[in-house]
Order: sequence, then structure tokens, then C-alpha cells
Amino acid sequence: MSDRNKGIVLLLVSALGFSLMGAFVKLSGDIPTAQKAFFRNIAAAIITLGFVLRHKERVFGKKEHQKLLIARSALGTVGIVLNFYAIDRLVLSDAEMLNKLSPFILIIFSAVFLKETARRFQVIAVLVAFIGALFIIQPEFSVEIFPYIIGVLGAVFAAGAYTFLRVLGNKEKHYTVVFYFSFFATVVLLPFTIVFYEPMSLEQWAFLILAGGCATVGQFGVTLAYKFAPANEISIFFYSTVVYSALLSIVLFGQIPTILSVIGYFIIFGASFYMFRKNNKMDLEEAK
Repeated sequence: MSDRNKGIVLLLVSALGFSLMGAFVKLSGDIPTAQKAFFRNIAAAIITLGFVLRHKERVFGKKEHQKLLIARSALGTVGIVLNFYAIDRLVLSDAEMLNKLSPFILIIFSAVFLKETARRFQVIAVLVAFIGALFIIQPEFSVEIFPYIIGVLGAVFAAGAYTFLRVLGNKEKHYTVVFYFSFFATVVLLPFTIVFYEPMSLEQWAFLILAGGCATVGQFGVTLAYKFAPANEISIFFYSTVVYSALLSIVLFGQIPTILSVIGYFIIFGASFYMFRKNNKMDLEEAK
């Protein structure tokens, strides 16, 4: 199997991992969002700590990278809580697609904070993606719009976390970064979990532990995928998350996305595919 195909397979597995994470979070029922995020992260922290110790890496990374690791983890923690809130209150595939706005928001953040030049085709893709988001949200300026706004904000914070990841680059091992993030989120969410704790059944415990395990598969899958092939060659396959989530929504929850939501999915996917093709074309021209 070529490296590119390995990257594609890993990305498809990663997307399935994140989709299952969302499904298990939703299946865990009516408990506080912070509590769900806490147990998802403590499970991921325990799993990733094993990888860090096995490879004899620094558990909390290098001293000179602490500010970047904290900033990435803080933004990522808020992003996860907001995403979980949206997952609990929206059709699963709607929440997942709104979260997939983060690569487009990353383009804006990279231009503003990293001084990277946003190309014309990237600006077009960002605008088209947000039009797609409006089809999913179907704004009516009522209370029902609130979870959709939270879903978009989750993507904004995720994009902020990815911006700091770009600055970190390969300065830290991927399992160290994932552990640091999971541990940070666990510590931050612990007080909220204690104050607002709701007793859980054995089934709810199982669902949240499974959510943590699936999230870890997703994190490692996407990290390893981009080691085998450049993001601009394979990133489009990560949108398979929405297909998985739509099927899980129907099978597990009997939730069928509206026609307008499906149109929104196609518009956002189209914007991503357009950007994917333009990036590849640009790379080919530069290689000549």
C-alpha cells in the first residue's frame, strides 16, 4: 500500500473514531456537558499517557513550549465543551458538519495571527462554506438557533487550537501533545464536574469511556495520517465523518437531517473539495 493510501485509510478510521465519539456522547444521556467532556478526556489522558511513557518522552513536553501547549489545550478544551453541547441538542450530522467549519476558520486565523497570505480561492471557499452553514442553521432568530451558534463557536475555538498546533509543528511528539491536551482538559473540567455532578448508571459510564477511547483513535488517526501524506492531498477524506454521523443519527437516534441541512452539507463539502483541488494544482505548478 502506498503512503498516500495509508494516509487515506488512517483518515477514514480517524473520522469513524470521531463520529463514534459523538454518538457515544449523545447516547450517554442527560448529564452535564462538562461532566461528559471530563470523562471523555480522562479516558483519553490515561490511554495517551501509556504511549508517552512507552516512548520515554517528556510527559508535559519541553519547557520552552509550555505557552503554546497551554494555549492549544485551553482553546481545545472550550471547543470540546461547546461541541458536546451542540451534539447533545442537534442532529448528530448537523453538529459534526458545523464543527467541520474549523479548517475554513483556520484560514482566517492563519492570515490574521500568523500573517499567512490567504489566496483568492481560499477566501471564496470560506465564504461558500459559511453559506452552507446557513443552510444547516436555517436562522429564524429564536431560542432554537442557540445550539447552532454554540456549534459554530465550537469550530471557532477548534480552529484557534489548530492555529497553535501549526506554530508547534513537529517541536513535540504527537502523543505528548494529545496527552497534554487531555490532561489539561481533565484538570480544568474537574471542579465543574464535582459541583454539577449527576450520578451515572453503569451504561452511561461505559458510553463515556468508549467516547474517550474513540476520541483517542480519532486523534492518533488524523496525526498519523498526515505523517504518511500531506494534508492537502488527503484532508478531503476527513469529511467522511459527516456520512458516518448521518448514518448513526438515523440508526441510533431516528434523527433524519432536513433537506436544507443536506444541501448545506453538500455546499460545505463542495467548498472543501474546491480548496482541495486548487491546493493540489498549486503544488503541481510549484513542483514544475
